[in-house]
Amino acid sequence: MRRRAAAYLVVALAACGGGGSGDDVGDGDGGAAADADSTDLDELIGRDWTIPPGEHYKCIRVQVPEDLYINTFRAVAPEGTHHTVMTVSDAGQLGEYDCGAGSLDFQMLFASGVGTDDLTFPEGVAIKVSAGQYVNLNLHLFNLHPTDELSGHSGVQVLTIPEAEVVHEAEMVFAGDGELDIPGETAGVPHMETGGCTFSRDATLLAYWPHMHQYAVRQRVLLTVGGVEMVVHDEPYSFEEQTNYPLSPPIEVASGDSIAVECFYENDTGVPVTFGDSSTTEMCFTGLYRYPKQAIYLFECTDGLGP
Repeated sequence: MRRRAAAYLVVALAACGGGGSGDDVGDGDGGAAADADSTDLDELIGRDWTIPPGEHYKCIRVQVPEDLYINTFRAVAPEGTHHTVMTVSDAGQLGEYDCGAGSLDFQMLFASGVGTDDLTFPEGVAIKVSAGQYVNLNLHLFNLHPTDELSGHSGVQVLTIPEAEVVHEAEMVFAGDGELDIPGETAGVPHMETGGCTFSRDATLLAYWPHMHQYAVRQRVLLTVGGVEMVVHDEPYSFEEQTNYPLSPPIEVASGDSIAVECFYENDTGVPVTFGDSSTTEMCFTGLYRYPKQAIYLFECTDGLGP
């Protein structure tokens, strides 16, 4: 049985500047078809914003008053919302604050981009946020209008399950490459960058979320399990459709198995492109959702990005 987040939690977030409700879903261009009715989810965290033309970052952090076991995530992403990153920690500055791309906590909860759909875990699986922890929302906003300001409300809605129904506590980490060097002329042959890691513990992989930017044309995800390589994902990439890919059935990996994320780009600008948070630079990530919870750092499976 799923349940909605406690009503007083939503009220508390609104008091911190979060505001908003499920009525904001579907306004603008952010989000694929919803998996659950909008009335089934409550906003965990969110905020109003108004920005001039260009790229901006807006953040908010709230403290959770009770244990939450989140089974479903949904991004509230109107026009102008390019990335949403939600992290968690045991301390931090509360309320809305000015921030940058690096204003993240060490443990991931959820991430989305343009067009990201709902993420729902299998029955009995949830990501836990403990009472008293601090949830941080980092919004990367981009106003493409030449002169006018752009306003909206962005956030994350969730659906929880009772603690008694939780069999596995999940988590998210990023796998990929944080040291990109894409030449300014690919001469019709996509340039490839690759990164990843060797797993240090056994785990069950539940879903993955490819994430790159506007020079990206394809991503491949390869797992080596028990010495055998398998292609998990090999699809064209669209910046406008950054969807989640549930694994059915989930994939079991053991200590010593590995993942490689191969990212392909086409760049004919004549100017090299490197790693960066701006939508005019590039990334090479797959967000991995897995259990049991074991990570101490959100980029622990990414080359070149250490704590």
